[in-house]
Amino acid sequence: MSAAGTAGIEALNFYGGSAYIDVRELCEHRGLDMPRFENLLMREKTVALPYEDPVSFAVNAARPLVDRLSAAERDRIEMVVTCTESGIDFGKSLSTYVHKLLGLKPNCRLFEIKQACYSGTAGLQMAINFILSGTSPGAKALVIASDISRFALADANAIQEWAYSEPSSGAGAVAALVSDTPWIWRVDAGAYGNHAFEVMDTCRPGPDNEAGDADLSLMAYLDCCEQAYRDYARRVADVDFRGSFDYLCFHTPFGGMVKGAHRQLMRKILRATPAETEEDFARRMAPGLSFGQRVGNTAGASVLLALAGTLATGDFSQPRRIGMFSYGSGCCSEFFSGVADAEGQRRLRELAWGEALDRRYRLSMAEYETLLRGNDVIRFGTKDAQFDHRIVPDAWAAFAADKRLVLDRVAAYHREYRWAE
Repeated sequence: MSAAGTAGIEALNFYGGSAYIDVRELCEHRGLDMPRFENLLMREKTVALPYEDPVSFAVNAARPLVDRLSAAERDRIEMVVTCTESGIDFGKSLSTYVHKLLGLKPNCRLFEIKQACYSGTAGLQMAINFILSGTSPGAKALVIASDISRFALADANAIQEWAYSEPSSGAGAVAALVSDTPWIWRVDAGAYGNHAFEVMDTCRPGPDNEAGDADLSLMAYLDCCEQAYRDYARRVADVDFRGSFDYLCFHTPFGGMVKGAHRQLMRKILRATPAETEEDFARRMAPGLSFGQRVGNTAGASVLLALAGTLATGDFSQPRRIGMFSYGSGCCSEFFSGVADAEGQRRLRELAWGEALDRRYRLSMAEYETLLRGNDVIRFGTKDAQFDHRIVPDAWAAFAADKRLVLDRVAAYHREYRWAE
């Protein structure tokens, strides 16, 4: 499969945490409007426990990929890029911790990318172009998009301020090994479109708080989706929105937002009827929601999670072209594409992501409220901290069973981790 000018994802893995809540139960508990809940197209959301952070999520996503490599293959990882809006330090990147905990060689580029939810695509494209440049033939790059959301009663004047962001905001990390042997997904090199402008739709004005305008964010997302695709169409000859892409994978804050963007493209570009649009959504887009519906918005990781959902549940009896849309608030967006086939599907299914999500511990509303009210969550800039790994006793079993990485303590700002047992 390796060939000059070929690049993409050699291996892909996702870590969706060890605890979750049922989103319908949460909405009923909060007394939210249930018709609006239905529009979320959500089932579950991952809840990051106090001793989990973006580093532990990233390493738990990447370790199965690295462990499958031979020593010689592992030594060809020459770049580790972490992509996040959940950074833990204004200077030091997550990649430094990830590099150490995975035992990678020292002659390696380490850095981090931030551009809201677009960061994962930015890291993927940077890695792909490093491979395509041919400056280090045979090299590999490890790209990890890792984001978590936390809610605490101390951060809200009233719980209603969280509105529908609480049930839709999740946690997760996707690790992609990028190389010139793209078994999972091969990029269409040079086929992309961008659209960007400054907008204050959502932002993080402080390390532990988020602000935004939900309506403005929706409008920016819809505008970028259309204009990024139109830029793609200007670059790529004879592209057809209906016929060129067997599947579509979009950044997914929640399923209803993706459905609205798809509806707009079908109406504006194809003049499609509502019935045609509904059929097209079910066929080309719904497969990409299969994992996102179970973990919530994973920010920079969500478009790659949509790719994985499509690969896990779609028909790849022959090679399929996948159109992908990535959006990050603030804002920057990109429409790009690539091809996957039956071999990629087989390799991804070996990792049994659905079964891993099934093994998560279901938090009761009482346990969830305990986490919201507790002081156990580490704050940005914390100098020293210890963690109670038994704060939710029954959840710890999942960590110990799979020997997952957890945050152990913080000493003089330095985060220390250990493998659960």
